Amino acid sequence: MNLVTAKNRILLPDGSSMSKLGQGTWQMGEDDEKLQREVDGLKHGIEIGIDLIDTAEMYADGKAENIVGNAIQDFDREKVYLLSKVYPENANRHRIYSSVQRSLKLMNADYLDMYLLHWREDADLAEVVYCMEDLKDKGYIKRWGVSNFDVEDMEDLWKVTDGKNCAINQVLYNLGSRGIEYDLMPWQREHGVPFIAYGPVGQAGAQVTQDGVSKAALMGDKNVNEVAKRHNASVVQILLAFVLKEKDMVAIPKAVGFDHIDENAAALALELTEEDLEQLSSSFPAPTQKILMEKY
Repeated sequence: MNLVTAKNRILLPDGSSMSKLGQGTWQMGEDDEKLQREVDGLKHGIEIGIDLIDTAEMYADGKAENIVGNAIQDFDREKVYLLSKVYPENANRHRIYSSVQRSLKLMNADYLDMYLLHWREDADLAEVVYCMEDLKDKGYIKRWGVSNFDVEDMEDLWKVTDGKNCAINQVLYNLGSRGIEYDLMPWQREHGVPFIAYGPVGQAGAQVTQDGVSKAALMGDKNVNEVAKRHNASVVQILLAFVLKEKDMVAIPKAVGFDHIDENAAALALELTEEDLEQLSSSFPAPTQKILMEKY
């Protein structure tokens, strides 16, 4: 049963496309007793059509990438969309080649569909772009993008030779963390750069931050629960639907249990009404001023 149809894909700047719903792997690989369950969960997701898997060299120091490799070994490589991320300190001509080769080895793959700079820090953007374009030329990656870039970062990237080849920006975005709507979302839409939303159903922990609320606060909110009841859906599905309503937005929730993965996939069929969105925004309004981007 393939739950991810052609209409549930976004178009990338190079004319290719990717699924609007992916599988996140952050915090996978941290408990050896859960490894097989995590592998099986990713396999189940692929089987129902969630072909995008998001990972990073940082996650469990490569163990998450290794879980991905074990999960995809029984599938045709062309049927899976692999995305990984490189540390900023490795995003230079001295280290990036060994980083991408290590990631590919752990995933038992010969190329990545997408490779992201995990965050900017003090990375030399001209160097990063040069390396990413060279990795494309050498066949290690199909396309590249960035993660945790705010407007100023994107503007700096656009000044670099070939910087406009950036295919996507992965950022924190959910109903309770809407900071990008103020200026980053308009900027990227003006320049044709889509988004990947991590943390699409909320952040772990209970502490309220400058731009966001905890997952528990979202799950327990009266208005969110009323909208879920109106759609005969789970709260998780409503939170995902809020993110997926954006035509240029991919969501990458982490899930391991088959039921949870199926629940996520079913959110693709949910369509929130204006009434729903107004009710959700009454609890978690859109930003009215610039909010410092949270980066994880």
